Amino acid sequence: MKNAIARFGKFLSAMVMPNIGAFIAWGFITALFIEKGWIPNANLASIQPFMLTYLLPVLIAAQGGKMVGGDRGRVMGAIAVMGCIAGVGGTDGQPMLMGAMIMGPLAGLVIKKFDQFMENRMPAGFEMLINNFSVGILGMILAIIGYYAVGPVMSMILSVLSAGVSFLIAHSLLPLVSVFLEPAKVLFLNNAINHGVFTPIGAEQVAQAGKSIMYMLETNPGPGLGVLLAYWFFSKDRVTKDSAPGAIIIHFLGGIHEIYFPYILMNPAVIIAPIVGNACAIFFFSIMNAGLNGPAAPGSIIAFTMMSPKDGIFISWIGVAIAAAVSFLIASPIVKMAGAKNLTEAQDKMQEMKAQAKGQTVPTAQAKVDGAHKIVFACDAGMGSSAMGATKFRNRIKSVRPDLIVTNTSVDTIPSDADIVVCQQILADRARACAPQAQLVTLANFLADPNLDALYDALTVQDAPNTPPTTTTEQATAKPANTELLLASGIKLGLPPTTKEEAIRAAGRLLVEQGCVDESYVDAMLEREELATTYIGLGIAIPHGTSAQKARVKKSGIVVLQYPEGTPFGEEKANLVFGIAGVGDEHIDLLSNICMALEDDTLMEQLKTTTDVNFVLRSLQFPDK
Repeated sequence: MKNAIARFGKFLSAMVMPNIGAFIAWGFITALFIEKGWIPNANLASIQPFMLTYLLPVLIAAQGGKMVGGDRGRVMGAIAVMGCIAGVGGTDGQPMLMGAMIMGPLAGLVIKKFDQFMENRMPAGFEMLINNFSVGILGMILAIIGYYAVGPVMSMILSVLSAGVSFLIAHSLLPLVSVFLEPAKVLFLNNAINHGVFTPIGAEQVAQAGKSIMYMLETNPGPGLGVLLAYWFFSKDRVTKDSAPGAIIIHFLGGIHEIYFPYILMNPAVIIAPIVGNACAIFFFSIMNAGLNGPAAPGSIIAFTMMSPKDGIFISWIGVAIAAAVSFLIASPIVKMAGAKNLTEAQDKMQEMKAQAKGQTVPTAQAKVDGAHKIVFACDAGMGSSAMGATKFRNRIKSVRPDLIVTNTSVDTIPSDADIVVCQQILADRARACAPQAQLVTLANFLADPNLDALYDALTVQDAPNTPPTTTTEQATAKPANTELLLASGIKLGLPPTTKEEAIRAAGRLLVEQGCVDESYVDAMLEREELATTYIGLGIAIPHGTSAQKARVKKSGIVVLQYPEGTPFGEEKANLVFGIAGVGDEHIDLLSNICMALEDDTLMEQLKTTTDVNFVLRSLQFPDK
């Protein structure tokens, strides 16, 4: 139940998070130009209602549609939500943010099911006609449904929720929200609650009053600050005490609230401190009629200040100070009496909980691995992340369990004799359908994941069998890699940070220049990234096309893009981006060489910063070109 709720909340927040920049722009326009803003300007203030009514719902619906139905779902979601907006009166009605969270995924699901139905029924030569008209016609139908049904229903629900919030505020009951909010944050439901629930309600209040207290409930950095200060001053464990100042900076100035969660997990009684601290702050905000103009994301004091109205900054600061002070006073005696607690253990527990919040399965030493003989690493195409993951895990375990076969494949072609299947969580359903007999282990990345460590422990806790190593085509010693796969012209060093999408496009364009693929393969690489991240850990990403697009590969090849400062891949940063195009298994040996390089931490750091192309070639066991 907890995992189901976590996944649902994460799905809701995933529609909002990529569009936070638009919310911030809307919040700034509100804070600056409305009648009570910093520099009132009626003309510029007129932009604000159009952003709230049209831009934000369309962005959310498009993102929701894309998450379910890809690019066609994105267009469908944008069309469908317009019916909701029109159905409640446009700028005169309520903002349809929650309506967008329904219509977007629904539209994506509809077009996804339609595409599945037409997969083997599409008449040759009519593909473009059917694809375009299907989006238009189905989008129109959903827009009509949104106009007559979803929009009015969501307007009614929003009215009830807003009335409920007003009732809580009027009767000074809103502080009780902290009783549920603070524990939920520690369970990694913070983004889900903030962006999936509070943001839509807050947008409705901003439309009516120019500000909303809902934006202050989860993002207040004060409760966490008080906990960290208590550990800094009173912890008896030196490691914990010394780590607190750095955590304070990351939490208070950077807005990364997750940094203080382990400090609560190592001593659960401390949760009382942020609950009471936030309750006191919310009570203060309520009686002062405080609010923010937009979401304070991330929840740092900087964002909290910037989203405060001109006449409300001091009130916002006082509320943060109240939360921090109360939290500190309550946490201090609890920390004093707790004795020396191990922060490392709490951080490990946090990683396990975070994995569970994302729906990942964490294997243990008691996992059912008795008799396991064949382990299959699976990804969408079976030519990138799974290949490197299998190679690294094989090298790690072969000295202890030489009897094991560790191989890789596409998630849709997992062999029937697989005993254990390792894949990313987003591919779990496809893996189960293909190999229902196998134990499934899901990961965040293929190179450095606690689930892999747990799997290794579970496989090696038994005494290693006395049988000699099995020699098979799947587990043969590495062969010298084809020296034509990676050329000096396919290595670009010292690149400035960019977006994940642009990094993938750059890798794709370089593969095109190398004569490995045609132009359409670049879009296939981006499509593959939408299925599951190609970031595999340790600062490495290996973008490649989908399995359906392998026909676009003219010859096998690998290109290397180096980003010394790192370029974002989701929550991580990649320093080395390996673009892959593979015909058959020709590229697997080169990936094996990369995995061998990963075993040398010093070499990996050099590869991430070197300016010498020949050094890269030599390090991956290639002669100078």
